[in-house]
Amino acid sequence: MDSAARVRIQTADFDLSTEVASLRAGDGGVGAVCAFVGTVRDRTAGQSGAVSAMELEHYPGMTERAIEAMIDEALRRFDLQGARVIHRVGLLQPQDQIVLVVVSSAHRGESFKGCEFLMDYLKTQAPFWKKETTPEGARWVDARVSDDEALARWGFAASNAA
Repeated sequence: MDSAARVRIQTADFDLSTEVASLRAGDGGVGAVCAFVGTVRDRTAGQSGAVSAMELEHYPGMTERAIEAMIDEALRRFDLQGARVIHRVGLLQPQDQIVLVVVSSAHRGESFKGCEFLMDYLKTQAPFWKKETTPEGARWVDARVSDDEALARWGFAASNAA
């Protein structure tokens, strides 16, 4: 797979069915596709209606390289045939799509594991910075302990949580 197609950081929205079709195109050995779509919530820490917007920043080049390296690791660990990560940046509103992780394999188990592995990595290790807008003002979002714990089960130590 062309590495430029494996990782995209963009402001524009994405279409799940288009991305899945593109990942599967021409590969008759694909028997399973697992996709995760993350969306912007309108709350944090259980507070309803508290988040009115989220702004994401990244380091161009560095972010793509970090995600490419993790896709390479996923391909080594699991019997995957393809993988794609799309992450949006810029100003997003509640219910907007923010991230897509989609993987293909011959069998469902490998697809599920590969997708979850990549998402656990993205939550803690990808160089993105998130700022939420709330009625109290803007605040930067820290990684959660539960995100670090999810990554640790794959053998990676993370210490990003506040």
